[in-house]
Amino acid sequence: MKLVVAVDKEWGIGYKGGLLAAVKADLAHFRELTVGKTVVLGSTTLKTFPGGRPLKNRKNLILSRNPDFAPEGATVLRSVKEVLDYQKEHPEQELVVIGGASIYEQMLPYCDTAYVTLFEASFKKDTYFPNLDADPHWQCVQLGQQMKSTKETDTVDGMTYRFATYKRTN
Repeated sequence: MKLVVAVDKEWGIGYKGGLLAAVKADLAHFRELTVGKTVVLGSTTLKTFPGGRPLKNRKNLILSRNPDFAPEGATVLRSVKEVLDYQKEHPEQELVVIGGASIYEQMLPYCDTAYVTLFEASFKKDTYFPNLDADPHWQCVQLGQQMKSTKETDTVDGMTYRFATYKRTN
């Protein structure tokens, strides 16, 4: 299983239920990593999508304990065990965890690859992702070239960022 996340310098991922920044290249990178795959997310993250609808061109697995939660166009699973069972039953599907914080926390032990956009800036935040640089079980195996956001396409102007790939070491 893999995951995709964007973090700031302190490994923050969100504020008041939203992303820290919308960077066109990061959103395109997210699409590239997830289209045609099976995404795993929480119901709170689903609410942040346009119209609160599942992502197109992906199979959406929503983790929710609410027995009445049944969004159209998605499969609802009630526990991490159900996600792992789903993965065993569908080995041909690549599962990609896309958030939010509690889903990342629950699924990180089962992931072997993390695609991380590293925003080289600090934002106001109330939600964090574990610092993989400080975790001996993870290693950055690829660090892309530094890029810069622009006011023409992004919510933050002049912010540098990189795409990184982390792999579980054991």
